[in-house]
Amino acid sequence: MSEASKSLSQSKSKSIASILVGGVGGKVASKISELGSYFLYLKEIAVWTFRPPFRMSLLVQQLEFIGNQSLNIIIISALSVGAAFGLQIGGIFAVFGAESMLGAATAKSLCQEMAPLVTLILVTGRAGSSMTAELATMKVNEQVDAMEAMAVDPISYLVVPRVLSSMMIIPLLTGIFIFVGVIGAYISGVLFYQVDEGLFLSKLKILVAPIDLWRGLLKSFAFSIVMSSLCCRYGLNASGGAKGVGKATTNSVVAVILAVLGLDVIFTYFQIVVG
Repeated sequence: MSEASKSLSQSKSKSIASILVGGVGGKVASKISELGSYFLYLKEIAVWTFRPPFRMSLLVQQLEFIGNQSLNIIIISALSVGAAFGLQIGGIFAVFGAESMLGAATAKSLCQEMAPLVTLILVTGRAGSSMTAELATMKVNEQVDAMEAMAVDPISYLVVPRVLSSMMIIPLLTGIFIFVGVIGAYISGVLFYQVDEGLFLSKLKILVAPIDLWRGLLKSFAFSIVMSSLCCRYGLNASGGAKGVGKATTNSVVAVILAVLGLDVIFTYFQIVVG
């Protein structure tokens, strides 16, 4: 091979490598920049939370929309999840003759993992996607621009009431999920494994501590901030007409679920390792 062909092949290899490295580096830099802008957006939400005007009517409206209208879904899902979990765990404990433990095991798993995650996913699918679609429609129809022209900040009027209502109501929905889920496990234990009611309750009281419940509620509180802020952010950044509304709604739901799953891993790590 001649020197010219060698140098040509080397230059081609270098150019391919530089393109690959540049592409990866550009994507990483873009994600870091996007994460930084998201934290600035959270800071703006925090500032407007304590700055008048305080829009109580919008807050109550969002509390009703996110909480009351999600209650039926939460109760039905919690009863199903608790009953199914009780059946699965009861089958394992039946091998060792410890069916009375199924209630405590179900309650502990609901408190620390299942209830915060499933509640958040259900609320995201019902209320979070609606938040994104509503704000995205306002954005593409230039209603948000008109609001800014009238000196009304979109963060204060559109985002803050939704974030605050989510922070208030989603932990409450999580607590309801835990309570109804334990009832589902109780039904499974009594009907299918003939668990004594007294043993069921005594094991539940002994093995499930208040700290388990507080950990689940703390998780749901953090998840609610992520869900509401991301859904609103995707809605306000939408563009491209009706197609852009659908794209923003889909992307917001996917982003919320992925972010919450990653946050759940971090929370669980600190709960187990740190204390």
